[in-house]
Amino acid sequence: MPADPSATLLIDGTWQTAASTFDVTDPATLKVIAKVADAGPDEALTALAAADRAAEPWRRVTAEERAAALRAAVARIRAQADALAALMTSENGKPLGESKGEVLGSARMLEWAAEECRRANGRTTPDAAGGPAMVLRVPIGPTLAISPWNFPASMLVRKVGLALAAGCPVIVKPAEQTPLVGTELVRLINEAGNLPAGVLQSLTTSRPGDVAGALLNDRRLRKVSFTGSTEVGLSLLASTRDHLRRTSLEMGGHSPAIVLDDADLPAAATAVAAAKFANAGQSCIAINRLFVHRSVHDEFVSLLLEKVAALRLGHGATEGTTTGPLIDFGGLDKVERHVADAVKRGATVATGGRRWTPDDPELTGAFYEPTVLTGADDTMLISSEETFGPVLPIYVVDDDAEAIERANATDYGLAAYVFGSGLTRVWRAVDQLSFGVVAVNEPFPVRPELPFGGMKNSGLEREGGSEGIDAYLETKSVAIRL
Repeated sequence: MPADPSATLLIDGTWQTAASTFDVTDPATLKVIAKVADAGPDEALTALAAADRAAEPWRRVTAEERAAALRAAVARIRAQADALAALMTSENGKPLGESKGEVLGSARMLEWAAEECRRANGRTTPDAAGGPAMVLRVPIGPTLAISPWNFPASMLVRKVGLALAAGCPVIVKPAEQTPLVGTELVRLINEAGNLPAGVLQSLTTSRPGDVAGALLNDRRLRKVSFTGSTEVGLSLLASTRDHLRRTSLEMGGHSPAIVLDDADLPAAATAVAAAKFANAGQSCIAINRLFVHRSVHDEFVSLLLEKVAALRLGHGATEGTTTGPLIDFGGLDKVERHVADAVKRGATVATGGRRWTPDDPELTGAFYEPTVLTGADDTMLISSEETFGPVLPIYVVDDDAEAIERANATDYGLAAYVFGSGLTRVWRAVDQLSFGVVAVNEPFPVRPELPFGGMKNSGLEREGGSEGIDAYLETKSVAIRL
């Protein structure tokens, strides 16, 4: 670790400071917990120049060597999981258990990437009239990885692991709200893998637009992988003017869940509560709209309210806390606006519906009670906008076709959930739902071996699974005349 704690820029193999710093705060207490280097366009372009120099040598490193470097980092992450989890909780606010789960999940993602090093295969084709042919897979080149604040470890590691596995140098831009755990993960991966200078770099900044803009205007940057809001993701696409680059986008979601009338209702209630209220609802795959068959609505709501009543608000580092604060008061304002609009239009607050005022005066962050709304309809803001907070609206449906049609009635298509037991009905829903990820009786559908990404305005390309490394490789066709 650098002697100066504000030396959070890894550029061309060395940890560096910047002319200025910015504060990182604990969202539960609003106290400053760290000061980190505030990179600007100059640092960004210096890092890109180093990545460009490193690209050809790193491409020539064998798949076995790249895999060994990543596996070494996996071991380091697992060994330091508790410390990494505490660091994440301090800057993100999620409970320690969730943070540790994310860290260990990150290690699994990196392990998967190490295995993919040796599976980025091309192919040969049967001889044609002129002779044989080959299809080669080659690294795309210097990559920018922009990771989000809500999952600051797993989203960063997934991008870094796949880029390095493919043979691409990568520049990481952690979210400005949560740069600490990302910076530490970069340090662990870089040191454990003994990576050459310029192969892995990281830029902490409070000016993401300036930093990204400088990189996007440079032809040496060949790939961008972004996780964040739809608005920012679309602006990244719009930045492509006179030269194309590959762009992977994982953007907003407006995830529906359908509870069929043959579902195991107690199990479904447990799963829905977990899928909705993890990370205080601040997840792109959190359930945002819950469609329940009329015949089981009342029983299911009763079971769900029991689960929600067991949630405990507090500081993420406090034992027993299940729900931390929202990341900031902007997020809280949106939650309040959605609830007020829903109530105005006829919804009923079944539980929650208010800011939470704790007894502990130290807890001054943006806390909101886990909230369930019944009687929701499609005219409400919450039905068309992603809330990104701990509010779950419930809609009554009369049959499967209505549930699927209303679930699909969105510009987003990241994740959807189905709870039921009849194979034919469940499969029909899976087949007809227009979402990149579909979970069946499962609250957490993200796994390293599965490709992750969305349809429609939720994204482009996939991360994870055997498809994940494709986003970092170009295809080269070779025709040979003998």
